[in-house]
Amino acid sequence: MLEQKFIRQQPEKIREGLMKRGGTSISVLNEFLSLDEKWRQLLIQSDGLKKERNQTSEQIGKLKKAGENTEEKQEEVRKINLKIKEIETELTNLENTLNQRLLFFPNIPHETVPSGKDASENQIIRTWGEKRKFNFPIKPHWEIGESLEILDQKRASKLSGPLFSLYTGTGAKLQRALIQFMLDFHVAKHGYKEIYPPYLVKREIMVGTGQLPKFEEDMYSCEKDDLFLIPTAEVPVTNLHRDEILNFEELPKYYVSYTACFRREAGAAGSETRGLKRLHQFDKVELVKLTNPEDSYQEHEKLLNDAEEILQVLNIPYRVLLLCAGDMGFSAAKCYDIEAWSPAEEKWLEVSSVSNFEAFQARRANIRFRRAPQEKPEFVHTLNGSGLALPRVMIAILENYQEEDGSVVVPEILRPYMGGRLKL
Repeated sequence: MLEQKFIRQQPEKIREGLMKRGGTSISVLNEFLSLDEKWRQLLIQSDGLKKERNQTSEQIGKLKKAGENTEEKQEEVRKINLKIKEIETELTNLENTLNQRLLFFPNIPHETVPSGKDASENQIIRTWGEKRKFNFPIKPHWEIGESLEILDQKRASKLSGPLFSLYTGTGAKLQRALIQFMLDFHVAKHGYKEIYPPYLVKREIMVGTGQLPKFEEDMYSCEKDDLFLIPTAEVPVTNLHRDEILNFEELPKYYVSYTACFRREAGAAGSETRGLKRLHQFDKVELVKLTNPEDSYQEHEKLLNDAEEILQVLNIPYRVLLLCAGDMGFSAAKCYDIEAWSPAEEKWLEVSSVSNFEAFQARRANIRFRRAPQEKPEFVHTLNGSGLALPRVMIAILENYQEEDGSVVVPEILRPYMGGRLKL
């Protein structure tokens, strides 16, 4: 969430940031500035009336001391009080409206974020690994999964409908192996603290990280309890310190969390809806950081490297993109995407988005820190990135490690988690 004072004082900077994102929220800005001006004028009017009331009350006191009639002045005070009450009601309504409007402002892109309208204008930062050259016809992951009897999409659809997955046998074991490996790696190698949070969260928790109110239609919810299924572990983990003031010495905080994730996916034609590419429910290992503002962009680069290392030790080719402003998520100030190589489709598939939200989420969730005991609290900066999302990592393993005889080699780093198994 942006700060009301900041929007008022630097509307052109906000306008420039919104234009960089595509300009879709300019009307929201114009309306907000108009409401904010009205709010300030009413505040001035209220303050003036209170001053007038105080002066009139002083006159009443003097008249009483002099033994004179005060009825006329008391009637003036009564009318002033009625007017003040009327204005204060309007001010409260305006404040509520302004606070709601603030929740619909996207974050302002960092100065290093390139302009651009969509994914076609993202910048390739680097590419890692060599694409494997196959000397036999290769198969897409869904055919491999079916032939090895480790994926059963038909029964998944029977249970839950389209865009759900079902792993069986060694497929389920490989899924568990990946999750455990990623958690162990981030804890032991990078010093993250593991968190296992609830999958259902309150409405205000979703507001805190920016999913609500703007994207409520995209979320799965339990209306009776007003609870939401998490779209990512970012939501509960970032909110761990909601309404808290941390000590400066506690920062940065590093958290890693495995959860299932629940999202409404519109889907697309053909291969987009086959296999594991687009799912309503999927597993993900998430990395979350809370840091002080001056270190957040250094921590952002470290977070990106932490996520990349997973693909490096799995020996899966990937590339890193710097997202342009028009392709960034609502809450992000800067975002990188990591994409793994799918040889069967000859496409790069996103396996992680690594974002710096600056104080945007912290202001919504009221997460602050204090540099010294007597100093004023400041908002932390929040960051997160997938470390990694499981479905497309599974795709990359099945397709990059497939053999001519239809088997799939287990990546060396995963073999201890698979009981020493060499192939699926």
